Amino acid sequence: MTSITLTPAAAAQISSQITKRGSGIGLRVGIKPVGCSGYAYSYELADDVRDDEQRIEAHGATLLVATVHLASLAGARLDFVTEGLKQTFQFDNPNVGITCGCGESFSLKPVAGQGVAA
Repeated sequence: MTSITLTPAAAAQISSQITKRGSGIGLRVGIKPVGCSGYAYSYELADDVRDDEQRIEAHGATLLVATVHLASLAGARLDFVTEGLKQTFQFDNPNVGITCGCGESFSLKPVAGQGVAA
């Protein structure tokens, strides 16, 4: 299975947020059911690694991803981007089918033999 790629900008932001917070080991990312298209990404700073998570390390930062979400995020790239006054983590995910007009939710392409786990 192809792993998730973390850009240097995303790694720097993760490290910055952990430093600002004063504790943490990485950024927990996932997919949750929400919105008009079906799913949205979730992000939270993590203090521990859960039993059902895979740890991905790159550029001095750590991502934690629940095993159930790995197929939906396989081959994705997590970046941290600035667009005008907005700064946000942004996935470039080849598994996304359609995004909604507001850009907050998306659907996943069907994978033969697999259901979508959220």
